[in-house]
Amino acid sequence: INYREESIVERVKEITGGKKVRVVYDSVGKDTWEASLDCLQRRGLMVSFGNASGPVTGVNLGILNQKGSLYATRPSLQGYITTREELTEASNELFSLIASGVIKVDVAENQRYALKDARRAHEVLESRATQGSSLLIP
Repeated sequence: INYREESIVERVKEITGGKKVRVVYDSVGKDTWEASLDCLQRRGLMVSFGNASGPVTGVNLGILNQKGSLYATRPSLQGYITTREELTEASNELFSLIASGVIKVDVAENQRYALKDARRAHEVLESRATQGSSLLIP
């Protein structure tokens, strides 16, 4: 759902027949925080993992109660993987799932960059002109 083009909440209600969702993964940040919470069912989970529009600040935790006893988390890789061995194991598992087709990686042609163009890839990402994944190719 492109929050700049349509109401996140209305679109989620349309997709779910008004039931909303159990989990929201929000990579945008401050611009979608409130709408993301409004998409959750009672006791739903908000996973905030990005700040594309800026960090969420000044949060009154009481809003989680008011909107249905919601949960919110801000996970990081460092909270799950702390040793080189854990990183190697998780990476091997991920790449195995990708290679077997269980996880599909779909990157738009205009978001694939030669490694020598990494600077350009970062500029485009920082300008928020991307959607989905970008890929650096060695």
